[in-house]
Amino acid sequence: MNKKYGGIMYRIGVDVGGTFTDLTLLDETLGDVKFHKVSSTPADPSDAILIGIRELLEKFGVDSGKVSFIGHGTTVATNLVIERRGARTALITTRGFRDVLEIGRQTRPHLYDYQVQNPPVLVPRALRFEVSERMNRDGEVLRALDMVEVDAVIEKIIASGAEAVAVCFLHAYRNPAHEAAVRDRLRARAPGLYVTASSDLLPEFREYERLSTTVLNAYSGPRMQTYLDRLAANVHSLGSTVVPYTVHSNGGLMSIPTVRQFPVRTCLSGPAAGVVGAAVVAKEAGFDNVVTFDVGGTSTDVSVIVDGHPQFTSNRTVADYPVKTPMIDIHVIGAGGGSIAWMDDAAALKVGPQSAGAVPGPVAYGRGGTLPTVTDANVILHRLSPQALLDGKLKIEEAAAREVVTQKVAGPLGLSVEDAAIGILRIANANMGRAIRSVSTERGHDLSKFALMAFGGAGPLHACDVAAECGIPTVIVPREPGTMCARGILLSDISLDFVRTCIMPATAQSWAAAQRNFEEMRREGAAWLDGEHVAPGMRRFVQFVEARYEGQNFEVAVPIPPDVAVSLGAFLADFAAAHRAEYGYDIADRQVEIVNCRIKAVGLVPKPYNDFRPEGVGTLAEARIGVRTAVFSATSGRVATPVYERGRLPLETVFAGPAIVEEMSSTTIIPPSAKFHVDGAGNIIITNIKASQ
Repeated sequence: MNKKYGGIMYRIGVDVGGTFTDLTLLDETLGDVKFHKVSSTPADPSDAILIGIRELLEKFGVDSGKVSFIGHGTTVATNLVIERRGARTALITTRGFRDVLEIGRQTRPHLYDYQVQNPPVLVPRALRFEVSERMNRDGEVLRALDMVEVDAVIEKIIASGAEAVAVCFLHAYRNPAHEAAVRDRLRARAPGLYVTASSDLLPEFREYERLSTTVLNAYSGPRMQTYLDRLAANVHSLGSTVVPYTVHSNGGLMSIPTVRQFPVRTCLSGPAAGVVGAAVVAKEAGFDNVVTFDVGGTSTDVSVIVDGHPQFTSNRTVADYPVKTPMIDIHVIGAGGGSIAWMDDAAALKVGPQSAGAVPGPVAYGRGGTLPTVTDANVILHRLSPQALLDGKLKIEEAAAREVVTQKVAGPLGLSVEDAAIGILRIANANMGRAIRSVSTERGHDLSKFALMAFGGAGPLHACDVAAECGIPTVIVPREPGTMCARGILLSDISLDFVRTCIMPATAQSWAAAQRNFEEMRREGAAWLDGEHVAPGMRRFVQFVEARYEGQNFEVAVPIPPDVAVSLGAFLADFAAAHRAEYGYDIADRQVEIVNCRIKAVGLVPKPYNDFRPEGVGTLAEARIGVRTAVFSATSGRVATPVYERGRLPLETVFAGPAIVEEMSSTTIIPPSAKFHVDGAGNIIITNIKASQ
């Protein structure tokens, strides 16, 4: 065993992407960190996790018995929905409401584009069943549940071959008694069925969104359980007794039993971990306002960190299906290194959203790819090494990349292969820039006051071009950016969200009722943390009230300190300030309504003080490993560009571009106009970025 990595125990973070699976190994005693990367295995993502952990432990001489924690980010639930590979699912709902799932909000995805259709309903009408029951908005029983009907429906569901059942009754968020009775009857009579009741998953108003989220949870549940079983078995086969944790969409960690119950909460698992890690790294580097820019092989994920805090939402879609669970506000587009360049019917060049993924991958990887991708364009322009990537593990076939771009793009457009490659990158960069503006300028943020945190395998390749296009003055590239999401997992705490809907005018009486809701949810949160074996001293609660002016449709979140008595007057003043920040105004004489009370129960995870510090550095001459003639813009031509090994770059010394900085998980491009230095934590800071011509 390497003596330097001979600490008592180790923690491993794993992020499963569409193209690569990234791993981070942390020594709990010294705080030292190591990184590794393997190709993903789309047929069974747990296989890549097994391969990656085995190689990681062997590479750094760590015994599996010394691993105290394994956390992972996964796209399994998301992919099940995107690819329509979930379980055969039935629905039980209040009589007269079986078609709410199909009617939805009666809105078009794109108002003026009649070719864009709503996604197919995940529960066919023949599997949507009604029973007689009814609650009013206050949770009072208007019509008792007919259990004879319930038993008859269960028999039909069993006969249908359904694997999962979603139970969602009108106003069950106020009184879950009827849903609980049906849930328990289903489990008693059909124990093999996966059952989700909306009141267990999302006791919150807005009927359609609650129904959609419940159906998605049931739809993904059985396959997710199978994946979790394989994952646990794979980890056990390594000789480890650790039970893996999973990152969920709000950036926290959940144990396997919790993920089994709430798989829909993992829909933004890996990307959320990346934002958590980026917030920590950016703050240490002295940047509180950051746009996160995570570009992998398949997608680009962007988010905004304001005053050091990630932004959250509970209203978003996954594959165009509404999912109403708290999650980090991340915008995802189909643009990454594997994004395919193609010609539309009008002979216009497009890039993405289709991706070559891990199999077969870009043509330059030599694994059977036949379509040109963004990675192929970067290889042609020598922005990526034309010989090998991943510390030499992945051989590159530049000639094959040039041939496919010539045949599919350059030839049809009458361009040189270099100009065609530049065109592919400019379109990809424009798509990424639009995604950034959608979460920033379109929401009132001034990008000139932000830095761009570039990570993912392809983020640093595109960061300076995208920053120039968006008017962002500074780019931050953390160490081993391709493994940032895996690294973020080791910076994530255990957490789970709880909510109560209580629509009522903000009065002294209702404010007291809200405090009782918080007390009840804190007890629930404490019980959950007990089950997660979190010590009392490592527990925190984060509270919010979501409120609105009377007559409004949507709410504004107002933080409520859990350990301070907040008066109604103080809450109303905070609400007015939050409303001004969100919408630019407040209405002093309008009644305020309390809508939801939310709590996040948090179990703090110890984090070594010197996480991720660079091990050692050299001189610029020692860091220089070669020269490549790279292309930076349509007018630059090929420029002789020094190539540096990142781990040997000296700290706190400013250098001028152009430069290419290589490391195991990524390549950073510094254009001719820019300046860069490596800060004390090992981050590359790039400034003086100008738009390319």
